[in-house]
Parts: sequence; C-alpha cells; structure tokens
Amino acid sequence: MARLSQRAREALAARARPRAPTRHLSADLWVHISGYLDQTNISSAYVSGMREDLGLYGDELNYFTTYFSISYCLMLIPSQIIITYVRPSYWLPGLEIGWGCVTSMISLVQNANQVYVLRVLLGLFESSAWPGMMTLFMYWYTPTELAKRMGFYHSCQALGSMVSGALQVAILETLDGTFGIKGWRWLFIINGIITLAVGLAGFFMIPDYPNLPNPRAVWLTSDHVAMASERLERHGRADSKRITWASAKRTFSMWISYFIPTLYIATVLAQYGYNYFNLFLKSLKNPDGSPTWSTEQVNAIPILGGAINVVFVWVWAILSDVFQTRWTLLVAQGVIGLVPSIIMTVWTANPQSTPLSAAYASFFMTYLSLGTAPLVMSWLSDLLPQDPEARTLIVGYSIAGVYAILSWSQVLIWPASQAPYYKYAWQVSIVLWILVVVMSWALKIIEIRFLL
Repeated sequence: MARLSQRAREALAARARPRAPTRHLSADLWVHISGYLDQTNISSAYVSGMREDLGLYGDELNYFTTYFSISYCLMLIPSQIIITYVRPSYWLPGLEIGWGCVTSMISLVQNANQVYVLRVLLGLFESSAWPGMMTLFMYWYTPTELAKRMGFYHSCQALGSMVSGALQVAILETLDGTFGIKGWRWLFIINGIITLAVGLAGFFMIPDYPNLPNPRAVWLTSDHVAMASERLERHGRADSKRITWASAKRTFSMWISYFIPTLYIATVLAQYGYNYFNLFLKSLKNPDGSPTWSTEQVNAIPILGGAINVVFVWVWAILSDVFQTRWTLLVAQGVIGLVPSIIMTVWTANPQSTPLSAAYASFFMTYLSLGTAPLVMSWLSDLLPQDPEARTLIVGYSIAGVYAILSWSQVLIWPASQAPYYKYAWQVSIVLWILVVVMSWALKIIEIRFLL
C-alpha cells in the first residue's frame, strides 16, 4: 500500500479508528470468554456434585486436564499453520461450534472414561482460539496499543472463570433438579449453547487480516482496512504470509523460537496454583466436621479473585503500552508471585502452626500476577515485526509447550488427592518465578545489545 499523506492519515483515523478496534476486540472477547468458560466449567462442576455423582475420588480431575492438554497440544501448531491458508473467520468459528457441541455432550456422561473421550475432542476443537486470536492482534494493532488489546482479551480468562462460577451458583439455585437434571449437568448444557451462539457470530465478526479482510464483516469498511494497513506499515509491521516449509525450518533454527516459549511456559506454570482455589475452599472443615463453605460459596468466592485478575491484567497491559516496557513489568509480577508461593510453601508444610488467613491471603495474591501473557506476546511482536511466519509459529510453540507440560506435570505436582496440602507444588512455583525474573532481565540485555 502506498504511504498516505499526513492529511489522508488524519482523515482515515477520524473515520476508522473509533469503531474498528472496538468491534474487532468485542468479537474476540466473546470468543475467549466462551472458550475459557468451557475450560473452567469442569472444575466448577467437580465441586458442585459431579465428583459425588460419578464417583471421582482419585485424581480424575487432573486426568481431565491431562487428556484435554494432550489433544490441545497436538492440534495447536497445525491450527496456527491452517489459519495462514484458511480464513480465520471460517476456521476459528467452525471449531468453536464443534467445541460447543462437545461441551453440551458432557452433560450426558455417566463415568470418568466418557469424560476423558470428550475432553480429548474439546482440546482438539479449542486449541485454535487463544493462539489464533493473539496472532490476529499482531496484524491489527501497533506497539503502543498491542499489549492493551492483548490484555483486554487475556482478561477474558478471568471473566470466563467468573462467569462459570456465577453461572453454577445461579444454576444450583434455580435449575438443579429441573426435568430430573442435576445442576452441574445444566452447566455444560448452558455453556454449550452460549458457545454455539458465539461461534455463529464469529463468521461475521472476526476481521481476518488487513491484506485479506473478511467480506462478511459488514462493520469492517475499506477505511478501517486502509487505516490498519497504513499504521502497520508506518510501524514496520509486515503483512500476513502463508507458512511454508522453508519458513518453518528458518523459524525452527532461531534462538528466539526457544527463548520466548521457555519464558512463556515459566510464567504460566509459575502462577498455576490459583486454579485450585476452589479445591482449597472445598477441603476446609469446621470443628464438627461440616464443610466451612457451601457448594454455592465454593463457586462464588473465587469470583472475587477473578475480579482482581481482570483489573491487574488491564493495569499491567496499559502500563506496558504507556511506558513502552515489557520486561520491567514481567519482573514486577515475578517478584509479586514469589510472595504467595513462599507463604503457601510454609502453610502446606505447617498448616497447624501457620494461620489459615495466610492461605486465604496468598490465594488472592496469586491473582495479582496473572498478566504476564500479553506482555510476553507483545514483546515477541516487538522483536519480530517483519517476520509474521515466525511470530505465528512461536505463538504456537509457546502455548503448545504449556499444554505439553500440563498433560503430565499437574498430575504429579498438583494432584487433586493431595489438595490443599501439595508436597512440591508451591516450591516449583518459587523456582519458576525466579526463572521468569532472570529470563526477562536477560532478554532485555540481549535486545539492547544485539537487536536494537
């Protein structure tokens, strides 16, 4: 695209910017909310009667994650390649419709083996959502706004978790037993319907690429596309390209293809303990042996943590774009993340002598440091502005690496049968947060000395 004059740029900005980013982002937010809602509903259902009804008294909850993670990992990189050949507005909504159907089918299960099969299918369908959307953001937003957009999108993980907990509370109070269907089964039915609706809307809302816009997105005008292309050109961003065998081999030989995934994996696994807040709450007993918290409360209390998560993901992302720094905020989150990890290490080893309030405070503190992903991914975009094929693949490597490790590690490190007194989990988190701090510092030195 020929470079536009200053007056033409200002005219396009006035017409295009108010609507294009907002509608692009709103479409992607709904995709991610529904996706993470479908990921977290298994935990909400588990503490709301699923465990008792299906006789899940071992580590089945961990294996639900294992089977999901294996299929998610196997499909993720092929999906990243496919979206460079097939319009994302076809591929992503089509898969979302598939996982909506599978989610609804979980309401019919009678044993753990049936859940395992459906979780495999769910992982295959859902593997495209987060990495596909993160990749699209890199084509539409500039360095001064990319972390914010990614942060708003990433915060939908928390919103999905909050919606899942709130939805389960509402279902238990209103639908439990309706038509002879238990409340936790209604959760999967309603989640599936929501996902199907979002998937259908995605055919019209996902914008595809600036150099190949979605013709069904009637809200996406030629002005939007022209403005997006001109802004990316001005910031040295290349247009989307199909991933070929040559570009895949080239990416595989790049050091950053290993450094960024390792950093990303460390950030995700370091903060993983917050996922088990509801198991911690469910495990607590009064002196007479009765549960400290009701099922509704076990689902509702983590909603506060999700709200903290949303706020701080936005805070970290906005600060990153405003001050144009990624590494300092990654280091800050690493330091913050160390505090609850250390406290929980002490509490799990000495629960009788360590105040229970310390454990409550620690779980809520873990939500302060969940804003690392937008910073890592926006940093990747900053480092490789002219290599869209490598960016797309490295996003895939990073997330596939997380799920490859989760497929086996959470069974060993966070076994449900040990909850909440995990033997090694919080110690592992300490090591990983230290690794995050060191790697962020090292990457910044490399960027300054060799890449700028």
